[in-house]
Amino acid sequence: MSDRVIVSISDGVAEVRFNRPEKRNALDSEQFAAIAEAGESLKSAEGVRAVVLVGEGESFCAGLDFSMFAGMAGGERPPRDAGIGSTDGRITHLGQQVCWVWQELPMPVIAAVHGHALGGGFQIALGADIRIGHPDTQWSVREVHWGLVPDMTGTFMLNRLVRNDIARELTYTARVFDGREAHAIGLVTRSSDTPHDDAMALAREIAGRSPGAVRGAKALFNSMFAEGAADQFALERRLIGEQIGTPNQVEAIMANMEKRTPNFTD
Repeated sequence: MSDRVIVSISDGVAEVRFNRPEKRNALDSEQFAAIAEAGESLKSAEGVRAVVLVGEGESFCAGLDFSMFAGMAGGERPPRDAGIGSTDGRITHLGQQVCWVWQELPMPVIAAVHGHALGGGFQIALGADIRIGHPDTQWSVREVHWGLVPDMTGTFMLNRLVRNDIARELTYTARVFDGREAHAIGLVTRSSDTPHDDAMALAREIAGRSPGAVRGAKALFNSMFAEGAADQFALERRLIGEQIGTPNQVEAIMANMEKRTPNFTD
């Protein structure tokens, strides 16, 4: 397994640590693959009763690596499966799978969120069953800022966690908001000054329960929660495919990189 993501298991709890701190755990092709691989490995891991997601360093995950935006501005499409591409028989492509794999795990998953959870990082956090976040965490559905749409299961998950009008406002504006607001609107399950410590404590508490009962409870929630997921994920892939590389999307990237007001055309 890549050292980009470190999985450690102790006393029934698996910690999945995103390990790219020098880039605030931003997502490039290698990071996408490493996160998905870590999630898949836990599907068959013996003795794991709960999972904690955490970012090494100053942030949980700051979203797409800038190198990917630079490539889009130059007319390149993302590498296969990194945000758009083949599903290989799944309901997700790789960009979606790094978020959805946590729903596919039979055991509960808790995200310990600090620093930044932007764009793709925001959507990975949404993929967990439970989110414990620092009040100063910076959250954002960031894609529209870059001329894109959320395409990593984000609209599906967000619409099930907050009111629909709130989900729309956050997505349309791409504004950055803090963990206090995230908790107030129901995006964050619990606010904490020590999210990793509290996530690990909760994971150990869950791990102390009957594993069959906990897994059965997650299966019951998922049977209702996941209805319509496949169609929504397919629509995400189609709509982002229609945006990538368009003049307005390239203009959004260039304006942000050049720190100027964008000039969009209708």
